[in-house]
Amino acid sequence: MPVLALDTSAAVAVALTDDAGVVLAARSDAQQRHHAELLTPMIADVLAEAGVDRSELTAVVVGTGPAPFTGLRVGLVTARTLALALGIPVHGVPSLDAVALRASRALPPGTDVLVATDARRREVYWALYRLVEPGVIDVLAGPEVAAPADVAADPRTAGAVAIGRGALLYAEVLSAGTTDVLDPDPADLARLALARTAAGQVLGTEPLYLRRPDAVPQAARKRVLG
Repeated sequence: MPVLALDTSAAVAVALTDDAGVVLAARSDAQQRHHAELLTPMIADVLAEAGVDRSELTAVVVGTGPAPFTGLRVGLVTARTLALALGIPVHGVPSLDAVALRASRALPPGTDVLVATDARRREVYWALYRLVEPGVIDVLAGPEVAAPADVAADPRTAGAVAIGRGALLYAEVLSAGTTDVLDPDPADLARLALARTAAGQVLGTEPLYLRRPDAVPQAARKRVLG
């Protein structure tokens, strides 16, 4: 019962897993642009590598961010369109949750981790988690967007290990921990979706933009009456 998972909140990444979360095939590209050109061929590649036809997919899972508008939108639209065409469910999981889940396999249980990704404009998207055990996390706060110094000064983040590309980018402020846990792995998105839907949660695909897009339409010029 294969599950297709994809994330475009940072790199462009696709994974195919079985219904236990075991990876059957995966692809990723670290480019921060060209999401639309990269994503569809990646989906075709992972299906071909695993010998799975699209009609065999049982669900699509997509990272909902937070992330800048353009890249995130590509992933969400692709996931929704594919699921609709195949008549299967589509589940959304915050992308930062996947980074925390990966950290749960690298850091001791009970550790609080601050996942921070690059939000541009000298800000980070962030969320706070507690690692319960390998493969199990609790969400304590977020996601939010803020300047790194404000995140570091937030009393909720005191004592947390900072991970993710935002933590690495602003290491002097956020005291970055392990540098091995950076981008969301879509396979972890699939594992989270499988666990949460099994627990009866409804996983919507609303995007977590957290702020207005960088590009906005110009205001209409006022007519000058002569």
